[in-house]
Amino acid sequence: MKLGVFTVLFAQQSFETMLDTVKNAGLETVEIGAGGNPGNDHCPTEALLEDADARKRYLQEVEERELEISALSCHNNPLSPDKNEAETAHQELMNTIKLANQLDVPVVNTFSGTPGSGENSSVTHWPVAPWPTQYSDIYHWQWEQKIIPYWKDVAKVAEDHGVKIGIEMHGGFSVHSPHTMLKLSQETGNVIGTNFDPSHMWWQGIDPVAAIRILGEAGLIHHFHAKDTYMNKENMNRHGVLDMQPYSDVPNRAWSFRSVGYGHPVYDWADMISALRTYGYDHAISIEHEDPIMSIEEGFAAAVRNLQSVIIKEPASDMWWA
Repeated sequence: MKLGVFTVLFAQQSFETMLDTVKNAGLETVEIGAGGNPGNDHCPTEALLEDADARKRYLQEVEERELEISALSCHNNPLSPDKNEAETAHQELMNTIKLANQLDVPVVNTFSGTPGSGENSSVTHWPVAPWPTQYSDIYHWQWEQKIIPYWKDVAKVAEDHGVKIGIEMHGGFSVHSPHTMLKLSQETGNVIGTNFDPSHMWWQGIDPVAAIRILGEAGLIHHFHAKDTYMNKENMNRHGVLDMQPYSDVPNRAWSFRSVGYGHPVYDWADMISALRTYGYDHAISIEHEDPIMSIEEGFAAAVRNLQSVIIKEPASDMWWA
């Protein structure tokens, strides 16, 4: 495995300065935003698509620092009932897949998206309970009429371009759990898997190690985000895990994103790294920083330090004892 970072936290730095920052931190990979919610501060996607020389210079900057691009990320909602939003998100995703192919980047990370409640809806709808039965009706309509058909088409495009899709299982989106990830993959094939982020498992009450086993056995872990979550049990009793308190209201939230090691002990991360290795994942461990009570610099350094102590980089030795 190789330790890296999702570079949106260095959006204020130039592309070259960002690469220097990553290299000086002792990392080996960069995950770069190419559109959607991450933005594309370090990846002028359309310009790179149009200019082979620009792509060559772009890759030279990465390779001169002995870094690799682990993924391009384009998080948006291509299933939105707002046609303009959906069309923009779809085009950004298509461009990112094409660029990943041209840059020889193996994975494009994204969200599954969330449809509306019916053909005439104007806003997204995330059903989280089977009753009243209208929620079940919406759920089945979404999967049968919107989610599966759309991602079948995307899977074909990704496969044709030699790229895997890493869907981040995120609350509020249709694919948010191991079950929904498996449900989608069974219809679209393994080209569509997950960008596994344990922070979203923890707040949903899912054991990340168990989730890694479930999805790893199916060959569906295509990328990995290293982000922690602190669970405030007192506030969970008040709000539950579907907490609508602002992310900035840390004292009153049921849970908050944290830098690695500040929500769960480092040995929990060692268990996850071991599970990833056990089930065949040997790609990037990409740090994502969204800690509301630490600076970018301090939170990033802490994540690097904690992950360096548990990451498995070398191939396993022969079992000389067995």
